[in-house]
Amino acid sequence: MSVHLTTERLLLRRFTAADVDLLVELDSDPQVMRYLTGGTPTPREVVERELLPRYLDAYRRHPSFGHWAAIERAGGEFLGWFEFRPHRDGPPGEVELGYRLRRAAWGRGYATEGSRALVRHGFTALGVDRVFATTMAVNLGSRRVMEKAGLRLVRTFHEDWPEPVEGAEHGEVEYALERADRQP
Repeated sequence: MSVHLTTERLLLRRFTAADVDLLVELDSDPQVMRYLTGGTPTPREVVERELLPRYLDAYRRHPSFGHWAAIERAGGEFLGWFEFRPHRDGPPGEVELGYRLRRAAWGRGYATEGSRALVRHGFTALGVDRVFATTMAVNLGSRRVMEKAGLRLVRTFHEDWPEPVEGAEHGEVEYALERADRQP
């Protein structure tokens, strides 16, 4: 992916240093952070000094991948982000899909639309061999998005989290789609 990708309703663009407030606002909603931190917001300092610099650095290392700001094309509203990047411990050609959207964007099909576009772009333009995504087993909304994006349940597994959030006892799930199994 170059610096942006468009869908019917979304513009997915690279983050810039000017996006700090958008990320802080997104990560400040306890419902958005429920399955990630148990609802604890990400401190502004962490966004400024760790998260955003990591996103920007990733563009230099992997120019076609990374975290992408999701903007509603009709009104220009920031909806959240999508992640489409090589997994640091994974084999070449394997890419992780992720998303985090503002509550106001939930249930409107944006997560599915953006995910489908990234999966399609990964297989058709970027030479990706496998796309995978993970979430908590109890995060049914995210699991539905993965299924609607064409990914299939691969496994349930358990992580040893230092501070497990409610529902962690049910484990994590991995969904994936291989290039060979993709429907055109």
